[in-house]
Amino acid sequence: MQFPTDIHQGKILIVDDQAPNVLLLERMLRGAGYTNVSSTTHSSEVCALHAEHGYDLIMLDLHMPVMDGFQVMEGLKSLELDAYLPVLVITAQPELKLRALRAGAKDFVSKPFDMVEVLARVHNMLEVRLLHQGLHDFNAMLELRVRERTSDLHDGYVETIFAMTRAAEHKDEDTGSHVQRISYYCRELAQEMGQNAEFVDRIFIASPMHDIGKIGIPDHILLKNGGFTPPEWDIMKTHAIMGAEILGNSKSPYLRLGAEIALNHHERWDGGGYPNGKCGEDIPLAARIMNICDIYDALRSARPYKLAFNHQKTMDIITVGDGRTRPDHFDPQVMAAFVKNSDTFQTIFDTLTSEPVAEQAGLFNVKQ
Repeated sequence: MQFPTDIHQGKILIVDDQAPNVLLLERMLRGAGYTNVSSTTHSSEVCALHAEHGYDLIMLDLHMPVMDGFQVMEGLKSLELDAYLPVLVITAQPELKLRALRAGAKDFVSKPFDMVEVLARVHNMLEVRLLHQGLHDFNAMLELRVRERTSDLHDGYVETIFAMTRAAEHKDEDTGSHVQRISYYCRELAQEMGQNAEFVDRIFIASPMHDIGKIGIPDHILLKNGGFTPPEWDIMKTHAIMGAEILGNSKSPYLRLGAEIALNHHERWDGGGYPNGKCGEDIPLAARIMNICDIYDALRSARPYKLAFNHQKTMDIITVGDGRTRPDHFDPQVMAAFVKNSDTFQTIFDTLTSEPVAEQAGLFNVKQ
């Protein structure tokens, strides 16, 4: 509702079942310069009129047929979302004044009318209404600015994250589509597992950073066409710790979750992973979700050292095992959500794979 800057332009509704009272109040107000005055003698019309016109002041008689002033105020409360009831009650009974104030009225005038009193109370009520509306509008503006600032901050986090992820991708171009797919896999599993919207949003944005530490791995190891020697594998495994160090100690909740995922996404439920040999629920949930998503995508993807497995072969390896990968590597609850969502995983892979991959069903030594 837009409140007028000039108090005399305020919208006033007079409600009294006695026409002479209405006429007298209209003359007083118009004579004092108020230009937007209307009235009704039917109390049952007040709520509908206020809903349509949004009055700045309602001068309300308490004694009326059909609906008395107290019943009208109860109806008006449902229309005033900011809990401010712009009602000035009219009564000749002093004992009703306190009851009216408790019912939500902001002030009262007595019958018979005293023009000085009426005009003073109307002016004061409209002035307070103006200040209240100004405060309401100011608070709304502040809330909007906070939302805009929060959105800008969120966008800044995301931009930083994507910039770092692109830097890591530059080292290994084969992973470009991989990090896109990972976001969607993780989001699907988090939703399937009933995680709240905040967790779902954060894992969607943070999960692409899981291998950010590979930026510190020498190219002759990272891009090697073939299996690693034991010393090379030891160096390769350090990417988990390096990723956590790159992302750690940040105020951003996305970077903090990214560090947690980077450090722990190669840990296994049975304790056989790296870098710290964590097991079970000692592994953060986001990393447990990431682990199965990462394995699925690695098995589905072609690399210089391997062809790609098709969806069904990949599912068999994860859910049944192939000697290298076993079902007990994964959190059983994450596994259940993964199996339930397997068709979605296939759709995500097919949709977000930039080029067709040569798939086959044989076994290969997959780097994980």
